[in-house]
Amino acid sequence: MFEKLKQRWKVNGLNLVLIIATFALGGSLCGYAGRKLLMLAGLEKGALWIILYVLLVTLLWPICVLLISIPLGQFVFFKNYLTKVWKKISGNKNKPGITRIAVFASGAGSNAQQIINSFPKPLLFSPEGRKMEEKVAKIEAKNNIYEVALIVCNKPGAGVLQIADKAGIPSLLIEKERFFNGDNYLSELMHHRIDFIVLAGFLWKMPVALIQAFPKKIINIHPALLPKYGGQGMYGSNVHEAVIAAGEKESGISIHYVDEMYDHGEIIFQAMCVVAENETPASLARKIHVLEHANYPRVIAEILQK
Repeated sequence: MFEKLKQRWKVNGLNLVLIIATFALGGSLCGYAGRKLLMLAGLEKGALWIILYVLLVTLLWPICVLLISIPLGQFVFFKNYLTKVWKKISGNKNKPGITRIAVFASGAGSNAQQIINSFPKPLLFSPEGRKMEEKVAKIEAKNNIYEVALIVCNKPGAGVLQIADKAGIPSLLIEKERFFNGDNYLSELMHHRIDFIVLAGFLWKMPVALIQAFPKKIINIHPALLPKYGGQGMYGSNVHEAVIAAGEKESGISIHYVDEMYDHGEIIFQAMCVVAENETPASLARKIHVLEHANYPRVIAEILQK
């Protein structure tokens, strides 16, 4: 049950405990406040008292839960949770929404740039455009609208951060200790209401808690034909050097779901290119980049449309 809750709410174990504690303490607080208010009103226990108590508890519960969530660090979760509940109650749940994508990258960000350029509604990528998000969400449409809502990077000064700044997309610079041993930045992803994660040249292994929080919603692109030439250290020129040294006649790209191991998840799509006799790592890298830029945005869109 707890694993299902972690996946449904996109939280790690610690946050799940704090969320459950908030539910419990918030419920106790609204029950206590409801009894106190009825005592102040001087009502004796009876049918009317019970009816008024139920109404008071129903009205007080959201307020009490939000109050308790602040010191426990779960305010963003409960604000979003109560918003979703209200939408269901008010009948707004069937309105088309925006699938918010976080792109994780460590370097220049050429794939991130292609992804940004390829998705519709470019107005959303500017500060002015993001103010129109609620209006766009009300447009009658069969398919979701996709938005690159966050760029995540682990290297200060990386080119992808400049791409994010130029496009008006929020960026998040992460550090290793919190990513692997802290809350894995789940609270930040929740704050930005992220639905889907795309790895585009991101060199760190994804923590298990993030994979569990986004089941089948994290994908990666690898510059070789998996299962060969994958694993720790197999990135950039290292991959191309290994392919050429092995005398391979073909290389290519592999787009796959991310699991707990490097370059190991279920393969979604592959494309190939010829490795020439006089191939160099640099020339092979150029061929691979062409395949990446032509296919990654398209495959992302196909996955999101399923």
